[in-house]
Amino acid sequence: MKTLFALGVWCLLFVLCWPLGILALLAWPFVWLLSLPFRLVGITFSALFAFLGALLMLPARLLGGGRMATAR
Repeated sequence: MKTLFALGVWCLLFVLCWPLGILALLAWPFVWLLSLPFRLVGITFSALFAFLGALLMLPARLLGGGRMATAR
């Protein structure tokens, strides 16, 4: 859905001001390359915080804090 929206915005930009639309089309790979390290850092930090959260909750999980009561 995000790609379809971007395509629609680009088509609108191309119709309204075609030199700017072509410039945006040519500049997009460079913008993507510049944002790639920031995305990788974001993925790394998300994984790190998930690991730290799991490590912090490990004692509670080992002691059975997350166990659900079963009906007999």
